[in-house]
Amino acid sequence: MSTSLNYSGGGWNTSCMANPTSLNNPAVEGKLQLDASSLIPELSQCQGPCLERLEAALNGNGKVQSAHIKHEQGSALLCLHYDPAQVSVEQARRIAARAGSKISSRYRHEVYPVDGMDCSDCALVLEHGIGRVEGIFSASVSYADQMLRVEYDSRQISRPAIRQRVKNLGYRVPPSGILRWYNENHMLLLSLLSGLALLIGWLGETFFGFPNGLSLGFYLAAYLLGGWHTAIHTARDIRQRRFDVDMLMLVAALGAAAIGEYPEGALLLFLFSLGHALEERALERARRSIRALGDLAPRYAMLRRDGLEILQPVDRVAIGDIVLVRPGERFPVDGRVLSGSSAVDQSPVTGESVPVDKTLGDDVYAGSVNGEGALDVQTTRLARDSTLSRVMRMVEQAQAQQSPTQQLTERFMAWYVPAVLLIALSIIVIPPLIGVPFATSFIRAMTLLVAASPCALALGTPSAVLAGTARAARGGVLVKGGLHLENLGRLQAAAFDKTGTLTSGQLTVTDVITHPAGSDDDELLSLAAGVESRSVHPLAQAVVRAADERGLSLPAAVDVQAVSGRGIRATVAGIPVWVGSRGWFEQQGIEPPQPLMEEMEKLEAAGKTAVLVRKGDSFAGLIALADIVRPEARQAIADLLGMGLQKIVMLSGDNERTAAHIAAQTGLPDYRAGLLPEDKLTAIQELVEQYQVVAMVGDGVNDAPALANATVGIAMGSAGSDAALETADVALMSSNLEVLPFAVGLGRATLSTIRQNLAIAIGVILALSAASVLGWAGIGLAILLHEGSTLLVVLNGLRLLGYRQ
Repeated sequence: MSTSLNYSGGGWNTSCMANPTSLNNPAVEGKLQLDASSLIPELSQCQGPCLERLEAALNGNGKVQSAHIKHEQGSALLCLHYDPAQVSVEQARRIAARAGSKISSRYRHEVYPVDGMDCSDCALVLEHGIGRVEGIFSASVSYADQMLRVEYDSRQISRPAIRQRVKNLGYRVPPSGILRWYNENHMLLLSLLSGLALLIGWLGETFFGFPNGLSLGFYLAAYLLGGWHTAIHTARDIRQRRFDVDMLMLVAALGAAAIGEYPEGALLLFLFSLGHALEERALERARRSIRALGDLAPRYAMLRRDGLEILQPVDRVAIGDIVLVRPGERFPVDGRVLSGSSAVDQSPVTGESVPVDKTLGDDVYAGSVNGEGALDVQTTRLARDSTLSRVMRMVEQAQAQQSPTQQLTERFMAWYVPAVLLIALSIIVIPPLIGVPFATSFIRAMTLLVAASPCALALGTPSAVLAGTARAARGGVLVKGGLHLENLGRLQAAAFDKTGTLTSGQLTVTDVITHPAGSDDDELLSLAAGVESRSVHPLAQAVVRAADERGLSLPAAVDVQAVSGRGIRATVAGIPVWVGSRGWFEQQGIEPPQPLMEEMEKLEAAGKTAVLVRKGDSFAGLIALADIVRPEARQAIADLLGMGLQKIVMLSGDNERTAAHIAAQTGLPDYRAGLLPEDKLTAIQELVEQYQVVAMVGDGVNDAPALANATVGIAMGSAGSDAALETADVALMSSNLEVLPFAVGLGRATLSTIRQNLAIAIGVILALSAASVLGWAGIGLAILLHEGSTLLVVLNGLRLLGYRQ
């Protein structure tokens, strides 16, 4: 008698199919079906290998006749076949559970945060370095979210060994739990403890009659806690023969202690360390705004494979895999729509404020939000190469680059700090020679060290650039560094390519004119599209696209003959049909009727291209096409002119009439027509010579020489474009020109903020330095104003995170 009880989830069923391999005794057989994820909790991270291990472990068990995996409705099900005379159902279940437990405890899947990755190549270094270790089955590193994912055999390698391997490669796995919290907050914690020790020492000395030794002990504790990081940084700078702000502060604090002014020195180190901690937390806000981009892309993707839906980590999604994206979900990968249609919110990637309709063949980007329709998307890029990941990498690399103002500031500080130390030394030595008490001179010198410390000067530019590039990225603008952000702020002139920049770059049917007048427009368009459907010419494809948009059915065309650059002829329902240029018909001695000639001249005067349609012995009408101007182009040009740009010009390879028409539509005051690529380059060089700071706006590919020679090369519509992302100084991720005034406005706001910060920093340094030398300001006031000005410039820079045009 055959037993066929099966267990799945929480209940029994009889759906377990026989193993395709022969069983020892198929007449007497028990079958048990279990959800594999209940046996191996980590199954979502390890589909194939873990299932193979489970099968192998059970097939090697003497009490199990056979075990195999089958997939059903997206789940992996384990089917056990056993002899019910020797093994009960419960025993079979326990055998499977023990096998799954052993696999879970031995084969681990873990994720570690990694510190120290400062370039995209670091991810490859880590992957190769970790992957070669014995016992590691797979290692994948995401540079975007700074995470290492490993699958390993715990019998061959341990967690500490993996951490040590990461360290040996030059990186670090930060501690977790309370240790991680301390690691992230220890600067602030040490500073607050320093302030507490200072407060206790001062209160004890002033109000509670503490013995001098006890108060001194609290002051020294404040010194140690507040000056710990300052001392470490100073020692490192001395080894590298550099002079930094930390050295000025440490010398001032030690000087105060040398003359018995312990409270002042402790106050200095407390406020200096507190300011550093608060500045770091403030700047971290800007860094988080970049890292938040990485959180937009889901960690898992629902794949369609062999009719099943399988949840996989995005790191394991391969090019060509089909991903199901349900309504309201974020896209986990870059890809192309295979089926379905939906409105997609691309603002996280491109900055576009309005959802974009997506249908068959359209590109979609990881991090975008799907609308109300379900989409099947074929993956075109690996997760680590998605547009969002590349933008994050480039923004982080841009933030590591120094702007011209920052470079100038650092060169200035290279001699400024030693000069301040020499001036302070002279104040200590010279005044006592003319009768000024040594203690007075010493205190003034220490106060000068605090007053002249260029903390605010050092942080004023990088804080603004950090916030500016972060805000640009959130707005769909990729700025490749502080240099280009500052140049956007200094922009005096701009040149625009026409095709694909001011215009859509795609021909569109604008007019359908019938002959005689009043005939059916749809009939004419359908007839022309039926013939043009056999051609790959851009004009022909535009006619077919227009017919599709109107939902017209196309008649069948036979005996098709295309005449290159002239037109096309075919037979439709036994009647000959010609679609082509006026010159083609005139060449054959066929003169179009006068009304159509007049209409054609009007359309061509408006910069449009017209094709004639002849059916049988008479003309049926004409169809006009044009590369239409982007609807937002005119407003974008007006906004730029309103920002004070002295010159905006359109550069076009088209004829004079077409260029003039486009320039008039966009409100451009100047244009140049009939230009070859080398002519565009010459035009840019002339503009740079006249206006110094000039932007060239193009598509990032065809206008490469002009883009490279402009002060700022701006590529638009760059989402997914490798060439634009790699070559442009600034990339507008959407094809919407309204983002350009935002980018220029942000550049100007950044430049203005940098100037404000420099003015604040220099003003405070000059005023405090003069007051300290003259004895008008004590060390306490100098500390407060110094740290206050430093925090002020950092917060002023971070205001750019909230910039709105």
